[in-house]
Amino acid sequence: MSIDAPPVGDTSPWSSSDPFLSGAWEPIHDELYVEDLPVTGEIPPGLTGSYLRNGPNPAFAPRGAYHLFDGDGMVHGVTFEGGRARYRNRWVRSAGLEVERRAGHAIFGGLSEFQMPPEDVVAEVGAMKNVANTHVWRHAGRILALMEAGRPTEITPELATVGEHTFDGRLVGPMTAHPKTDPETGELIFFGYSPFPPFVRLHVADPAGHLVASVPVDLPAAVMMHDFAVSRDRVVLFDLPAVFDVQALLAGQPGVRWEPGNGARIGVLDRADLNAGVRWFDVEPFWMFHVLNAHDDGDAVVVEGCRAPRLNVAFGDESLGEPVEPLLHRWRIDLAEGRVTEETLDDRAGDFPRINDDLAGLPARYGYVAHARAWDETLVAFDGVVKHDLGKGTSVVHSYGPTARAGEAAFAPDLGRSNEDGGWLLNLVLDDADRSSALVVVDAESMEEVARVHFPRRVPLGFHGTWLAEGASTNNHRRGA
Repeated sequence: MSIDAPPVGDTSPWSSSDPFLSGAWEPIHDELYVEDLPVTGEIPPGLTGSYLRNGPNPAFAPRGAYHLFDGDGMVHGVTFEGGRARYRNRWVRSAGLEVERRAGHAIFGGLSEFQMPPEDVVAEVGAMKNVANTHVWRHAGRILALMEAGRPTEITPELATVGEHTFDGRLVGPMTAHPKTDPETGELIFFGYSPFPPFVRLHVADPAGHLVASVPVDLPAAVMMHDFAVSRDRVVLFDLPAVFDVQALLAGQPGVRWEPGNGARIGVLDRADLNAGVRWFDVEPFWMFHVLNAHDDGDAVVVEGCRAPRLNVAFGDESLGEPVEPLLHRWRIDLAEGRVTEETLDDRAGDFPRINDDLAGLPARYGYVAHARAWDETLVAFDGVVKHDLGKGTSVVHSYGPTARAGEAAFAPDLGRSNEDGGWLLNLVLDDADRSSALVVVDAESMEEVARVHFPRRVPLGFHGTWLAEGASTNNHRRGA
């Protein structure tokens, strides 16, 4: 075991009673590189590449009220090669974090309690820190650490920070943490939203990583738009009533409010002519963090995602009432008939839906959703993964154990199998019983555990993970993609 990089400022442990800074979310304070991790079971011979997972890990005790989305990004990576595994973790060293490192303490406020940094800091890096803590995506050979309120941050395969990536200076505004890679064209489709007009911009990058289209999308109000959907022919946007209040944020109050009176809409664009505008469909107000997939069906586009009746994350001291659970849901947007039909596909709470990304935007039979054994505003305990057969309407659950805390299962295809579920689900699992962490490998076809890669220490919970196959240049996993 070795320390792989100099510590970020004062790494002496600090503690907090905040539920998102303690327990399973308690930050760690070092960066390690460890080879030959112990394994229970056997690493499949076809599993060659790297699993990366991003999440919030504040380097310093927060300044003011802390929101889970505020923490500095830390990427944990496991690389598989020759049946062996090695581990590395690193902070995403944003310009804001570098300023805090020099100061030796936190400088920036957050979503629950914004605090304006000193003028010289604002002049150097801006008023908000780009924490890049939500997801990791690869396109045109670049690995990007993502968060929806800032530009993407490029990191190396060794997780060293390169810096913000601007697509040769052409990217205006932030980039969603949930871009989509078209497995047929190699294009990267993404959007960015802002509290200032135009509230949304839709972007397309070609397979070489050049930004080739940027289209403003007009909305009645600035809203939080966490995810979207892309099919072979269409882009689907969700205008939901989680509304920004910039004045409240500048006054140190929560900057996002749930305003169901604003209504909710689903918008559809034609990928062949993004400038033709958006066709909007009114729907009952709801909230959704994450989309599973979308596909075309004649004159309709079908979208699956995890729907909740209202916003289920608080941004301050406000009460959202009784906890609401997201359920796997399907929308069918019929462009010929001009209507949306909906159905709930599962009555079990779940989120973090994923598919085999080689079928992104295409009809996919299987979806994989994190299974929640508990859900409230401060405690979401994912303890397994549900494999949904979207065609038959059946499902199978794999449990990581009665005291497990897991997250999103990333799909890694097996090049020796041609079936859609021929591959493995990779998930970083924390055991509440002994605070140990492991990367669990489940065969997606049989839904049986085949390997458990043990980490040298506890890894806090995080957000999204992804599989980067050796030899590929995008998030579509077949080598040479």
